[in-house]
Amino acid sequence: MKPISQETFYQEVQKYWKTVVHRAKAMDLLLLHELLESYRQFFNTFQAGDYYFLLFDIYQGKIAEASPELFSVLGYEPKAMDMPLFMENIHPQDRAYFLNFERLVTSFFNTVPLDKIADYKVQYDLRVSKQDGTYVRLLIQYFLVNYEDRNLYHSLHVHTDITHLQKQGQPSCSIIGLHGAPSYYNIQDQDRVTSGNELFTVREREVLKGIVEGMSSGEIADRLCLSIHTINSHRKNILAKARVRTPLQLIKKLIDKGWI
Repeated sequence: MKPISQETFYQEVQKYWKTVVHRAKAMDLLLLHELLESYRQFFNTFQAGDYYFLLFDIYQGKIAEASPELFSVLGYEPKAMDMPLFMENIHPQDRAYFLNFERLVTSFFNTVPLDKIADYKVQYDLRVSKQDGTYVRLLIQYFLVNYEDRNLYHSLHVHTDITHLQKQGQPSCSIIGLHGAPSYYNIQDQDRVTSGNELFTVREREVLKGIVEGMSSGEIADRLCLSIHTINSHRKNILAKARVRTPLQLIKKLIDKGWI
């Protein structure tokens, strides 16, 4: 994507944020800190790298609160970090991706019924500069925590340093469905979104279930009353659609993408 100048970057993304909120509303910070503490132990156990939390005020386009761990990840004191600075530190080649991701996400939440908003989280990755000028790749995950009517006031973010897992590659964005809601993956290309259910056919999902359970092609064939040739053909199609080469890579991607 074509690099975007810093002069118009912040103003442009604010246009998208303004489509989901039309007035300001304060967030109970005591409640927020209780929420963060409830998540902290879980993230300390399962996160893939160093991380920090932040609360984003959508109406004002500002970081309302950031956790102390921001310093260990980016080298900035939490009080020194604001949204213009964070966006300035996004790699110039990743700025267009960021704008497109936020455009798609705000468009998505404008169509989601109020009672379904809690069923989705957003995740995408970007290269972001630390205070010392070196770049890290952050996995940015967030969900909405303060909303009513057609006003989405605040989102709670977890930014994780995944540089050790993914140093290169094109940024990608996904909207992950929770509580049985559909998920949409790799939505960086225009307005196209792909859910896990849409990616595989009904029969492929049946074969996929057997693969996840560790069954052989013969065992899956017996379960589904199909020939081994047919099962192997489905397995080949599944690997191709998932863009992996081996069953082990497939299982890893299923977990990473939330397809199982």
